[in-house]
Amino acid sequence: MSTRTLPLLFINLGGEMLYILDQRLRAQNIPSDKAKKATVAGWIEEDRRRVMNDIITTMFNKKFLEELFKPQELYSKKALRTVFDRLAHASIMRLNQASMDKLYDLMTMAFKYQVLLCPRPKDILLVTFNHMDAIKDFVRDTSSILSQVDETYRQLIEIYTPLSGGEFQLIRQTLLIFFQDMHIRVSIFLKDKVQNSNGRFVLPTSGPVPYGTHTPGLIRMFSCNGEEVKRTQFRDGGNYTSALREGSFELFGDRVIKLGTNMYSVSRPVETHMSGTSKNSSQHTKVNTIPNPLAKEELNLLAKLMGGLEVQKPSNTDSGFRVNLFATDEEEEEALISRPEELSYEVINIQATKDKQANAELAKIMGEFTEAGEPSPSSSSKGDDLLAMMDGL
Repeated sequence: MSTRTLPLLFINLGGEMLYILDQRLRAQNIPSDKAKKATVAGWIEEDRRRVMNDIITTMFNKKFLEELFKPQELYSKKALRTVFDRLAHASIMRLNQASMDKLYDLMTMAFKYQVLLCPRPKDILLVTFNHMDAIKDFVRDTSSILSQVDETYRQLIEIYTPLSGGEFQLIRQTLLIFFQDMHIRVSIFLKDKVQNSNGRFVLPTSGPVPYGTHTPGLIRMFSCNGEEVKRTQFRDGGNYTSALREGSFELFGDRVIKLGTNMYSVSRPVETHMSGTSKNSSQHTKVNTIPNPLAKEELNLLAKLMGGLEVQKPSNTDSGFRVNLFATDEEEEEALISRPEELSYEVINIQATKDKQANAELAKIMGEFTEAGEPSPSSSSKGDDLLAMMDGL
């Protein structure tokens, strides 16, 4: 397992989340009580930018990234989901549980597809730069956030470009192990015939080969002196071409590969479904409800990371608005009712009173979730109490 995988996983999943939210915010109908705004179209654009800026500011917070880039093991799926639950609600936008489930499914399956199709393990870094380029475009008019994004570019280039092909192969394998039990069917992939009905992806047998390699179809034999003595052709079973050039690993440049770019830029509905394999209890591994002995360490690390997120409280009392990732409210309610029981995780109570540093971090986090004075039960300022957020762990 590579200890350099977490930053790439977080940035790429975060990039996919921003693609989806941007598409849904543009398509979201405006509630009737918002119609009093002077210009409805202008209000939509202003509000969309505010949501994107808030999430990107939180995502690229300096203290958070300092902790994120430290060599460490990957989080469990539950812990990572908790991080993205919080990140998605770092602004005035609100998602209910069914929409959050769908959002996370789309994020994970999109990045899994990109990892599987990377021509070389090192190209995972190019996929990351494609996401970073798009994120930079989202905040191109906000210089303060741009500086945060540019600093992340610098760290990615400094840490990852010197790595060997073997180290990138270990990163790729670590990512594939993380994704191996996820087989969610996504309508875009099904329509493009790159995903089967069981949720597994179809790998292409055509197209450009990895940069620096030859197209298959030729066997060359050499003598003991290193001289070529014979050539034999064979059918490669595909239609392969040579790679034209290598993508740029610099701050600016042509990444060449399209993996990691925004596939939602052309508006089309996206549905997710649990695959038949996942529905079959005999083939689907149930979530273990026995408390994990490593849970305390995982929560300590999560608390440290989350403690580094400086959440900006809104200056006004705007209660925000809800974003629906389904076509209708009825579909969202139906998805919430039919939510699989294995996604409803039990709460694990962790006794960490002896750890003063962890207590200080957790106290800081809990303070960020309350306004000054007595909090209102119906407040939607920054999400639920920390313990409620940890229900998914």
